[in-house]
Amino acid sequence: MWRRPLRTGKTGNTWYEISPRRAARLDTKKHREAERLFLAEGRAPIQESTVPPVRLFETEEEVRRVSTLKTPTGPVGVFPFLDVSGEELLSARDRIVLLHGVQDPGNVGTVIRSAHAFGAGVALSKGCADLYNPKTVRATMGSIFHAPVAREIETLEFLGRAPGAGFTTAAAIPERGETPAAVFGERVVVVVGAEGSGLPEEVVEACGARVSVPSRAASLNAAVAASILLYQAYMRVLG
Repeated sequence: MWRRPLRTGKTGNTWYEISPRRAARLDTKKHREAERLFLAEGRAPIQESTVPPVRLFETEEEVRRVSTLKTPTGPVGVFPFLDVSGEELLSARDRIVLLHGVQDPGNVGTVIRSAHAFGAGVALSKGCADLYNPKTVRATMGSIFHAPVAREIETLEFLGRAPGAGFTTAAAIPERGETPAAVFGERVVVVVGAEGSGLPEEVVEACGARVSVPSRAASLNAAVAASILLYQAYMRVLG
């Protein structure tokens, strides 16, 4: 497990101590954005980390003060932001899932976990759950350190740039779309909306294709739909 000295943060030219009190404030987005730091809780996510934590809290007293859980489950690490730009995502991955307006942190975290499993990247539109919300981070189960994620993406702008980078773009719709096998090419951006509201018509129209997951249910949870489509894209490449 990563271990770092107490004084490791830096703002401008001033080094500072990340105390338990200061770390606990990272529970709120305002402080996360100001510090560009986030919390990862539990032994498994910390062991999955590919970068050392800025600070690691392990004693029972410190963990209790820092944890966002009523019943802490293990050490808490403070990590620097990991997200990439939309341009980096388009140049780094052949499979991308763009979540549009998915506000549930659990769904966002689960999709990041699936993206890690199937070698994909994730783009989060403006209005999605915060990537660094502790609930989102927990739901990734450590995959936040492995799958590249771009956040605060303008969906229509991203879709406009994707074909120039060699991507097919496909909007996930509940029914009457084509099958994944008929749509997915070597490089694909799949756009998935929230289960209740789905995708706005202008987003669907901005995509080159429409894709549906054959299902007996009226609709699928966003994380389930995205995971199935990522798997289908992954299998398309494996051939």
